Amino acid sequence: MKKKANQDYFTNQLLRWNKELNKREMPWKGEKDPYKIWLSEIILQQTRVNQGLEYYNRFVKAFPTVEQLAKAPENKIFKLWEGLGYYTRCKNLIASAKYIYNDLGGEFPDTYETILALKGVGPYTAAAIGSFAFNLPRAVLDGNVFRVLARYFGIDAPIDGNDGKKLFSLLAEELLDKKKPAMYNQALMDFGAIVCKPQLPLCSDCRLKKKCVAYLNNNTGQLPLKEKTISRKTRWFYYFVLQYNNQWHVHKRSSKDIWENLYEFMLVENDQSLTIEELLKRPAIKAIMQKKSIAIKTVSGIYKQQLTHQTICGQFISLTVTNPLHLKGFELVDKTQIDHLPFPKFISNYLKDKTVSLNMF
Repeated sequence: MKKKANQDYFTNQLLRWNKELNKREMPWKGEKDPYKIWLSEIILQQTRVNQGLEYYNRFVKAFPTVEQLAKAPENKIFKLWEGLGYYTRCKNLIASAKYIYNDLGGEFPDTYETILALKGVGPYTAAAIGSFAFNLPRAVLDGNVFRVLARYFGIDAPIDGNDGKKLFSLLAEELLDKKKPAMYNQALMDFGAIVCKPQLPLCSDCRLKKKCVAYLNNNTGQLPLKEKTISRKTRWFYYFVLQYNNQWHVHKRSSKDIWENLYEFMLVENDQSLTIEELLKRPAIKAIMQKKSIAIKTVSGIYKQQLTHQTICGQFISLTVTNPLHLKGFELVDKTQIDHLPFPKFISNYLKDKTVSLNMF
């Protein structure tokens, strides 16, 4: 009985906070169009709201409906996604849009199971779309929700372990206001983002502090727990920007690796830094440099991009050639074409750098 009373207190106080104090505004809040909700949820996977907001607005403007997204050229979609990272999300977005338009007649699926069947949609995303668009009684479990529940109920089960996930999932469903699932889910996520923040939570102003186990035991900084540690590695990417007659050799990445389906210049990868002299001794580069009339024009400084599990470091070496190189899988593109091709942020940052822009080569 005490457990039930505590759960009721949690839900009631959360909804009161939402009604009286929650001022968090986002363009997709209150949205009922499942396409736009799905779009926002896919963009916000692994992305902060303040970064994803701009991309959401761009996508809605460029592709107001799932039909327009399904019919759009893939390069245009990837170009719009450029800089957002985790490009598998974009690949899945395209695949699901085509599936909805071609196989479902443009009608967005409206049950939890059919939403979950879409590529790139997991239990959290399916629950969010289902509750916000169709008022399905499904509890969401994102990082904000895990944190609030772990702290309030004092749960020390790791949120990334199987047992912990089951425990939190069961608790989330018990707490859900079945009559107002959309309002409740949004309130809980907003509460985690505004009040029960990862760092410096606003405990003094918290409506739940009276019964919050973490607050009463002064250990909000220790919850939630994770059992897995992220192993990180550094990769060195050396790009050879080969220019012929105001055109550049590029190709699309196709391996199951970072930046799949994005374009790049000729790449030499290594697990540690290399000097220019060492790079020029690499067989693929040596073969090119042995051709006549090839000259190095510029060597960039070191560029760096931090990904979740790895750091990408590297440089760009621009060269001019008097004859086009016949490189397998590469194509020649001009400046206009380059402006419309999707590149990883690592390369687009280089292209935007005024000191090494293509206009200066």
